[in-house]
Amino acid sequence: MCGIVGYIGPKNATPIIMNGLKKLEYRGYDSAGIAVLENGGIEVRRDAGKLERLSQLVQDSPIKGKLGIGHTRWATHGEPNTRNAHPHLGMTGDVVVVHNGIVENFTTLREELISEGAVFQSETDSEVIVFLIERFLSENDLTSAVQKALGLLKGAHGVVVMSKNEPDKIIAARIGNAGGVVLGIGQDEMYIASDLPAILEHTRDMIFLESHQMAVVTRQGVKVMGMDGKEIDAEVHNVPWDPVSAEKGEYRHFMHKEIHEQVRSLTDTIAGRVDFETGSIQLPTLNLTPELVEKINKIIIIACGTASYAGMVGKVLIERIARIPVEVEIASEFRYQDPIVDDRTVVLAISQSGE
Repeated sequence: MCGIVGYIGPKNATPIIMNGLKKLEYRGYDSAGIAVLENGGIEVRRDAGKLERLSQLVQDSPIKGKLGIGHTRWATHGEPNTRNAHPHLGMTGDVVVVHNGIVENFTTLREELISEGAVFQSETDSEVIVFLIERFLSENDLTSAVQKALGLLKGAHGVVVMSKNEPDKIIAARIGNAGGVVLGIGQDEMYIASDLPAILEHTRDMIFLESHQMAVVTRQGVKVMGMDGKEIDAEVHNVPWDPVSAEKGEYRHFMHKEIHEQVRSLTDTIAGRVDFETGSIQLPTLNLTPELVEKINKIIIIACGTASYAGMVGKVLIERIARIPVEVEIASEFRYQDPIVDDRTVVLAISQSGE
């Protein structure tokens, strides 16, 4: 559910990116950051928590430039803290990356890079991307280095890259379905976003990258190509929607959208927590040991409204797979009951609203 915004043009990129990230808040996130090319160097501001914290950070320590990228992160690998927030700088400070998706083979790539002398500053899978790009930059330009780096990744990705050594461009790429990559065409300026609402107030002329396409974005326009470098004649779409319609996209109303986005929501939820190759599940923040799990003899799910319907589905699945008895109770009633709960009972609370 991460969000990406980028800008290159004659204006100050910072407020454009910050405003765009604000319009992507509906996607959910737990940290945010921005990188701007300023006075020949890349300046990064990032923080855990909501955009208000990043806004205060930018206010206290301003950054200004004509080229920048921003990101809101939904944590998969690594805790939601400042050092795991995007954007990620490389070791030299020359290249910066924002990333949506999961680098499924990041453990192997990380170990390989560490053996070459890389020193990682975060726990994220995304940081391997910027290190790989730096590796290939020694013998390639930015476009070729990004192509080679992305060719080593497994999984689905949306990636946006900029370098202080090639300040006339931003590279954007999409591999698989890790969310969209939208290019907005302006007058002597270009916009990049993971979803339309972030840039719709600036332009209605859009290019939507398909899987395994990348774009070299400059102030004058964009060159779209395949991952093999072959140029593609990308179609420019004129989007007539207002911002509310853009959030609904192709769907008639928001409920219709929510129904059809269930698969993506489920994928985003388990991303980084389930390894299908080894059949393992990683939930480190639960602090569950094998000994504790073996002691569980009952699960009580408490929820209200549609969240309780999700609990009923969970009851069927848990009992079928884990063979542990599950009860589903309405949360507003549960507080008045005298439930039989002991040290072998797990109580799972589900909330749609966070209450």
